[in-house]
Amino acid sequence: MVTKQESIPPRSEHRFWDKENDWLFAGVGASRTLDYFSTLNLRRRGDKELLVTNDLVDDHAAFAVVEAAGTGVSIGASYLFHRYGHHKLERWTSIVHIGLTTTGAVRNYCLKTAHHPATGP
Repeated sequence: MVTKQESIPPRSEHRFWDKENDWLFAGVGASRTLDYFSTLNLRRRGDKELLVTNDLVDDHAAFAVVEAAGTGVSIGASYLFHRYGHHKLERWTSIVHIGLTTTGAVRNYCLKTAHHPATGP
């Protein structure tokens, strides 16, 4: 006797480190790198960072660690989705991350330079 459960074909599985994820994770890393440099550019032009403290951004090494950690968290979330069989969410985690981070970086470059009044004698 064949049960209903046995008649369902198994989900197509893929390795976590397959070619598509490799490209998506490279995209996440690239978008975080773009965000890093766009935020530094924003600070050099005199604007204030809204999402993290200016002190963190001005400490370039610490800010680079935060950006790298963001990449790691994204890959970790994708792995959890992969591990529990949510393969579409596994891919969409990286796609959404790339989109949001790139949008933020482009926004940083598009902002006008802050012109603060000069303090003179």
